[in-house]
Amino acid sequence: MREAYTLETVDIPTLYKIMLEKQRAGYRLAQICATAFEGYNELIYSVAMDYKFENYKVIVPIEEEINTISDFFPSAMLYENEMKELFDVQIKSINPDFNNKLYRIAKKAPFKKEVKDAVKIVKKEEEAK
Repeated sequence: MREAYTLETVDIPTLYKIMLEKQRAGYRLAQICATAFEGYNELIYSVAMDYKFENYKVIVPIEEEINTISDFFPSAMLYENEMKELFDVQIKSINPDFNNKLYRIAKKAPFKKEVKDAVKIVKKEEEAK
């Protein structure tokens, strides 16, 4: 038997609605994963029930702030504190918020990818014959 697996890209307000509906339907939070790209983070929220595994992806610009889902999935606070500390994802109202003290790390947000300045490519002029 193959388990049901879905991956759907949604916007941030839709994600909150879906997560609340899934919690009320008896799903459990399986994981939240972050991946850094230049200028944004990709977050995947996964919920599971029985043999169903559903994933919801959101794209979050670096400067955008998002709300926590720890109000209805309390275990989300660990994932959210980790994303905040390692990727600099701006998450408000995490309960409890460890204020970047979850890990002992030397560098702030070590996995965050900054937007790099555009690189100008200059071709070498051909030498005169």
